[in-house]
Amino acid sequence: MADAAASAKQPASNSPGWDATTSAIIAQAELAETPELGMRNDAVGTHGIGRLDYKIIDGKVVYADSGPVRIMITEALVGPANEPNLGDLKQAMTGVYGTDFGVHSPTWISRFTDMTRQAVEYRDRRVLLAGDAAHVHSPDGAQGLQMGVQDAVNLGWKLAQVVDGTSPQSLLDTYHAERHPAAARVLRTTMAHVALRRPDERIAALRDTVAEFLKHDAPRKQFAAKMFGLDIRYDFGETHPLLGRRMPDLDLLTVHGTLRLSPCCTRRGPCCSTSANRGAFNGVSRPDRVQLIDADYNGDWQLPALGPIDAPGAVLIRPDGHVAWVGDRTQQGLAEALTTWFGSP
Repeated sequence: MADAAASAKQPASNSPGWDATTSAIIAQAELAETPELGMRNDAVGTHGIGRLDYKIIDGKVVYADSGPVRIMITEALVGPANEPNLGDLKQAMTGVYGTDFGVHSPTWISRFTDMTRQAVEYRDRRVLLAGDAAHVHSPDGAQGLQMGVQDAVNLGWKLAQVVDGTSPQSLLDTYHAERHPAAARVLRTTMAHVALRRPDERIAALRDTVAEFLKHDAPRKQFAAKMFGLDIRYDFGETHPLLGRRMPDLDLLTVHGTLRLSPCCTRRGPCCSTSANRGAFNGVSRPDRVQLIDADYNGDWQLPALGPIDAPGAVLIRPDGHVAWVGDRTQQGLAEALTTWFGSP
């Protein structure tokens, strides 16, 4: 009982989650013998060897006859935390193919697992976590890079405004509030990916069921938006479906000609854009760094996963491209949004 009580008092992990259940060795190397190219599935999992030099002909991969290869071997048991060496690679290849094909001269060798963990807090006073420091997961779906970049983009402009003194320290708290839920969703998705590729007949039946759903346009678009992080919506309210989502990159029509929206935001900082509601920002105090654009857009408004939406009268766009305010013939909430996201003039 004493041991149990002591254990109960132990602090929770700062990065709770799930330990690894599978691992794979990946490498780029040379082979002395002609390998079996392509993917292979067995009772352990998925393996593959492919040459770096290849072409796509009639929808099929055609590899070159020679040159370095990329290798992935799913390990029968979860590998240790240390980086694998050439001996580990040879042993893993022999276990799958019955030979290591004379593998030699590796450019690099690494190991990945499906360990899934996320930091409880992304901010502790002056310490802020982003990317792999904030979350780790299986690389299935290749979502880690874009998630880490979105962390940095979300945090960078907020940190700059706090350092400049234009915004209070509390602006940094919105980083955790916005990015922690977004990453948690990705972690759940990668766990599902790992589960779907397990070598089990019941999982195969589940894969077939999921594949049937993805034949339809709506779920396919929704899933693609989730994979690329295009369905993220920060909680700024429910007044318009665009609010909190990433602003579509539009070709705007101005008195000076066509203007692409994304370079405007990245080169000149945050911007306001009005389309159907001229004068929406008249009389409202705004910092000089908030650029005002009077423009029109004649195309259809489409959002990933949502599809067509009603065109907004006016929008306030944050430096990370997410819409902070949407208005239509009124300025309700505009002054508050400007103060919250852009600080003092």
